[in-house]
Amino acid sequence: MRQANDLNAVISEIRSYYARNVVGRIQQNGGETTIAHNYEEIDGGVPIPATLSIELGAIVGTKGDNIRYRFVSDEVFERRTRQRLDAFEAAALSSFREAHASEGDTVTEISGSLLERQIRIAVPVIMGQSCVTCHNGHPESPRKDWKVGDVRGIQAITVVQPLATNLFSFKYLLAYLLGAGFVGIAFIALQWRQGKQFLIVNNELEEANSFLASVSLKISKYLSPQVYKSIFSGERDAVISTERKKLTIFFSDIKDFTVTTERLQPEELTRLLNEYFTEMTSIAQAHGATVDKFIGDAILAFFGDPETKGAAEDARACLNMAIAMQRRMAELCQEWRKRGIENPFQVRMGINTGYCNVGNFGSEDRMDYTIIGAEANLAARLQSIAEPGGIVLSYETFALVDDMVRARPLEPITLKGISRKVVPYAVVDVPSAETKQQVLEENTGRFHLRVNFDGMELNEERQIEAALKSALDQLRRRRPQSGSA
Repeated sequence: MRQANDLNAVISEIRSYYARNVVGRIQQNGGETTIAHNYEEIDGGVPIPATLSIELGAIVGTKGDNIRYRFVSDEVFERRTRQRLDAFEAAALSSFREAHASEGDTVTEISGSLLERQIRIAVPVIMGQSCVTCHNGHPESPRKDWKVGDVRGIQAITVVQPLATNLFSFKYLLAYLLGAGFVGIAFIALQWRQGKQFLIVNNELEEANSFLASVSLKISKYLSPQVYKSIFSGERDAVISTERKKLTIFFSDIKDFTVTTERLQPEELTRLLNEYFTEMTSIAQAHGATVDKFIGDAILAFFGDPETKGAAEDARACLNMAIAMQRRMAELCQEWRKRGIENPFQVRMGINTGYCNVGNFGSEDRMDYTIIGAEANLAARLQSIAEPGGIVLSYETFALVDDMVRARPLEPITLKGISRKVVPYAVVDVPSAETKQQVLEENTGRFHLRVNFDGMELNEERQIEAALKSALDQLRRRRPQSGSA
């Protein structure tokens, strides 16, 4: 608004000057006029452009608080007051003449303080043909040799920008900005403080997480992967609770381990035993077994909890694991013999399928995830009657895996806690894909035949042959007799 008011005052004064010194003087002289620098002394005289510029400069300087205009030259007409050029104006005029300046050239100077800036612009006043004719022919002209393109003088425009005043006009906005700035600074300080606190908390959490990760990794060495996963995923709570489930239990033991310990040095025995457990545990985990515990040199593992694929698949997985373990033991024995072990470990294995109590047993302060039941004891008993390097199955397990192995029945055994007699089956062979057992099976309404040729013994063959011969003779006798023999 202040700049608009300044401009309005300047334009209004220029209009008044034009009406008074141009239009008014021409009208007073009957419409006749004379253009002269001393127009005020001549009836009907009007100012020449240079005089007009000088007088307009005075008007602008008095009416515009922040804008000043000067038309100055060091070559003034006689009887006219010589103008005093300040350093900026003199330097600008000199540079224009030296450079033979043209219209559009400028010289700029910026000065003042941070709160009040001053900008000055000087432009050259170039002599045109009419100006040269007038000046060279005028008796009061200081020079008679002006040429077109000469620099007559300069127009200097000064603009003052009182930044402090301008800014103060926005006092309410400034107050708001200052308040917002204060709030912003306070908010940033609060965020910085909270950031430091969060950083401390994050560092503590990282240390706690690292500690917990280290502890959990150590704990995982004492638990089977399935149990570890179920506990840390929240599927299983650390409370005393058990379930009754149908499991396939595996029990293995090293034959004559006590005798072997007497032959080996403690360091060598420890190394062999750890190597044995490492290899067997790796195979157990690969087949999905839950390794319950190591009992001296024995291994107790089971299938069916915490994950199960059904009783049949659990039994098959357990048998595959036992076969893989025995094969790996054969390889380890060769390696150990090469290392100077005269009598390497020989392992006996027993597998049983039945119902056991499985879960967390113990006290509120100390508990163990394990299985309890006579069926687990039966697996240990089956292991004890196995040959070194052999596998013995209970009938329940053999019935689920009879298509996988050849096995022969052993003498029935009894066990405390199990009322029935148990018929063990010793694994004789694991047929390959080419030698899998063959079964002949035929069915009609009154006839059913199923013969399993795999592993058939001679006495069984003779019994089957006799039964089939008897059935064939009866069929022939039932046929009607023809007239001829």
